[in-house]
Amino acid sequence: MQTPRSEGDRAAGPGRAATAPGRLMAISDLHIRYQENRGIVERLRPGADADWLLVAGDVGEYVADIRWALTELSRRFAKVIWVPGNHELWTPANDPVQLRGVRRYEHLVEICRELGVLTPEDPYPVWEGEGGPAVIAPVFALYDYTFRPPGTHTKEAALAVAEEAGVVCTDEFFLHPDPYPTREAWCRARVEATEARLAAIPEDLPTVLVNHWPIVRKPTEPLWHPEFALWCGTEATADWPRRFRAASVVYGHLHIPRTIEVDGIPHQEVSLGYPREWRRRKTPPGQLVQILPAVAREPAF
Repeated sequence: MQTPRSEGDRAAGPGRAATAPGRLMAISDLHIRYQENRGIVERLRPGADADWLLVAGDVGEYVADIRWALTELSRRFAKVIWVPGNHELWTPANDPVQLRGVRRYEHLVEICRELGVLTPEDPYPVWEGEGGPAVIAPVFALYDYTFRPPGTHTKEAALAVAEEAGVVCTDEFFLHPDPYPTREAWCRARVEATEARLAAIPEDLPTVLVNHWPIVRKPTEPLWHPEFALWCGTEATADWPRRFRAASVVYGHLHIPRTIEVDGIPHQEVSLGYPREWRRRKTPPGQLVQILPAVAREPAF
């Protein structure tokens, strides 16, 4: 169990202003099995004591690594909010924790609760800092193979096209849906439960929707391998940003850090990505993305 920070523990260090108003920051796809990425996480710091951090999935594959990263971040930021990515849901053969599917996810939620990290299973917090108030809604919606290649109308046909193109996501081998029969069945259950919770948010409050996978399909358009969109979301969430008054949608997964607008709503991809990817970008790796108050953002590539 993490010991809560005292005021002394949270005193401003170099470059931090103890009295500065907080900002809502975000990052995803830390992939800390890479030593370079682990070093970046070790150096991540808030700009002010009141900063919150959204972690939009893919911290890592091994339970011990996920615990380490969330422990470090929860010690530094006033509040950390995490959603799972596909990598957290994998069951690698050499991870001592061999839980699968829902039970693996529940185990990670239990770890987060030990650390004081919020998850999609907790009450939605309200951001009252600059740019607020806004309800922060961490979402775990998964995907259901409905982001299909043109001309395909079934999962089987879409998977055949992807396999022909040499594109098969590792999820097919390591992301188990137990006790659901399929990943798309798990996705349907998650979408139904999450939709009911989002509909209960007071209508006078905007939201910040946080999901590992894009909530709409448009962000997948620049993928080098368009067939990979199959593993990138679900059409069932396409109207959520409008229906649930999103001030911003935060996601990762694609490793294409940028902000685009869909129906006038910013969708912000906040991934760090693999070292081979961030070394090509013009911006230094590990830059937190400010979600609220909203600021203009230059593409990282």
